[in-house]
Amino acid sequence: MGMAGSCGTSLCCLLLGATGVGKTLLVKRLQKLSSKCGAKDLGDPPATLPTVGTNLTDLPIGRKITIRELGGCMGPIWSSYYSDCHAVLVSGRQGTDWVREEIKYMIDAANPTQISASCVQLLSVLSAEQLTSVPVLLIFNKIDLPCYMSLVEMKSLFRIQDIIACAKQVITVVEISARDGRGLSDIMKWFQSTLHD
Repeated sequence: MGMAGSCGTSLCCLLLGATGVGKTLLVKRLQKLSSKCGAKDLGDPPATLPTVGTNLTDLPIGRKITIRELGGCMGPIWSSYYSDCHAVLVSGRQGTDWVREEIKYMIDAANPTQISASCVQLLSVLSAEQLTSVPVLLIFNKIDLPCYMSLVEMKSLFRIQDIIACAKQVITVVEISARDGRGLSDIMKWFQSTLHD
């Protein structure tokens, strides 16, 4: 069995990004938002620690989605999770759906020193042969901080229009605050629209 063999029959979604961009908090917030009581009030942000390794979290959004959060320090071996997770399929011949993989790539919009490294990592992910047909959600986080760069500035620094034009994947861009909840509904809508494809 490969490294990502535990996604089972759910939709497997990779969550990638550098250390400290807020991946763990995002997953906790999405988990609360997808619960029955969480849609009303997210409450205070829960405490988090940097992910060392990988975390699996199930979200009940229409059907079960398994988010595989890979720690930022694992960047050099992220590719070992691409084909394993993508290979988790349920036969589509007997009226069941194919299990698909999605990618969410997260960037700290308040940390300009991280931009070039994040861009290189993103280009590496987008050029991976195993991921050429999976949808990508590019998440700019931490818009609640006073020093964050606007989406226009981030798109310019990342040359997002050029990346989108050259990428084989469908790329969607959102800006969020995992801390205060702004933009999380856009991620939920992305999940729902992607699941209906």
